[in-house]
Amino acid sequence: MALLELLANSPALFVVLVVLLGLVVGSFLNVVVYRLPLMMEREWRIQCLELLGQANPDAGKPALSLWGPRSQCPQCGHLIAAVENIPLLSYLLQGGRCAHCRAAIGVQYPLVEALSGCLAGIVAWKFGFGWSTAAALIFTWVLLAASVIDLRQQLLPDDLVLPLLWLGLATALFGLFADLPSAVVGAMAGYLSLWSVYQVFRLLTGKEGMGYGDFKLLAALGAWTGWQHLVAIVILSSLVGAVLGLVLVLFRGRDRRTPMPFGPFLAAAGWIALLWGETIDRAYLNWLGL
Repeated sequence: MALLELLANSPALFVVLVVLLGLVVGSFLNVVVYRLPLMMEREWRIQCLELLGQANPDAGKPALSLWGPRSQCPQCGHLIAAVENIPLLSYLLQGGRCAHCRAAIGVQYPLVEALSGCLAGIVAWKFGFGWSTAAALIFTWVLLAASVIDLRQQLLPDDLVLPLLWLGLATALFGLFADLPSAVVGAMAGYLSLWSVYQVFRLLTGKEGMGYGDFKLLAALGAWTGWQHLVAIVILSSLVGAVLGLVLVLFRGRDRRTPMPFGPFLAAAGWIALLWGETIDRAYLNWLGL
């Protein structure tokens, strides 16, 4: 109890501790980003082999999960020791290389850890000590993991998005960010809005403009923020996505026909809406003179 009182009465200390926690969680998020798609691929392969009546060639291999086996260097197989897995610090001390074979470690790992810590600190600063911060931290970390997976694989796993949806509805039971009716309508409207755009685009062009994971993600964001912020989320994510896509085409030579994941833009807009949605909506209404 004394510790809880100290954290409640010391905002700066609370933010610092949350940032440190975010760095540690960021290390785990890197595991999620790397292993979850592999776990899903293995599960799909097993299901396909069962339908074909064929034996699973990986049946004797150790099971892959988020908890085991221990992480290892993809180049030399060196098992990562605890001292080599300190968020950010180990990467800096090792010069961004494996301690055993000196192979380069991808910049994604320290970047995810740093983002996890920084975003967690902002959440703690915004909401202070309480249940809102605890819920918003989970929201933040799930969105970060899902965004990186989408950037790497163009995939938004149901194992992340659907629990986020249900957790958003659960927070609405206690009115943390939205009341329950607003959250339910937000989830429904979030899914149906992008689903409708998808169907119209497919009818007009014969192509699929986005994946079903985007529909589910916007439904989850609607459950957390309520239907009132959906318009701001869609507009903000679309503008950022369009500007970034144009920049990549003009300055990086990206093929316009190459699909670009929309999930990270939705996630970023949803995160902003959760923290500052009311301020953004109020400023927009003032700009319209309403």
